[in-house]
Amino acid sequence: MATVNELTATARPKAGKGASRAVRREGKVPGVIYGDNKEPIAIALDHKELKLKIYAGHFLTSVLNIAVDGAKHRVIPRDFQLDPVTDNPIHVDFLRLGEGATVRVRVPIHVKNADAAPGIKRGGTVNIVTHGIMVRCPADAIPQGFDVDLTGLEINYSKHLSDIQIPSNVKVLEHGDITLVTIVPPSGYAEEMKQAAAAATAAAEAATAAAAAPAGGAAPAAGAAPAAGAAPAGGAAKK
Repeated sequence: MATVNELTATARPKAGKGASRAVRREGKVPGVIYGDNKEPIAIALDHKELKLKIYAGHFLTSVLNIAVDGAKHRVIPRDFQLDPVTDNPIHVDFLRLGEGATVRVRVPIHVKNADAAPGIKRGGTVNIVTHGIMVRCPADAIPQGFDVDLTGLEINYSKHLSDIQIPSNVKVLEHGDITLVTIVPPSGYAEEMKQAAAAATAAAEAATAAAAAPAGGAAPAAGAAPAAGAAPAGGAAKK
């Protein structure tokens, strides 16, 4: 479920690039709160506090209470920008949440029981194809993640959207039964399988040929006529 956290901010009277740069020079991060049919509010947040929230994980699926000059705003982060060199936050957008609001969020997937997958034991590697699933759900009931159980999964097999449990109050917005996780083969696996198949085919062909060949040195069938010149059984031949 959604985690409600607290943040503090101050209102900033000006917006725009120049005002944002001035906020950053003060060691703060510019942001904006919008939505719920109300006027946007330009804010400035403590750099250290915001960075801790972002790098703690689940930032974009966490409901926050932001205190701005004594007034609290219930929001969910919608986007944030990081400096490409320092990875420090330089801007963040928050969506204001009204009573009973529903939100679109991308919920991450969590791989479970990889050690119980035969494909992993045989040298395969987990390949996460889809890292998050887009859903619509109540703001107070955002899942922290969807579990993908790999128990029994072999090499070259996959887990799909239909293989995981989705709460009844969550609507998936993805199209089709998308692939979530696969187990990819180790290096040389395809050649190994090709050689094994060729050996099995050769063995089957040899067995078929052996079964079809006549048995050498077999005795004449019962009741068969004696060969020419052979003496009748039980007595000498007549002169």
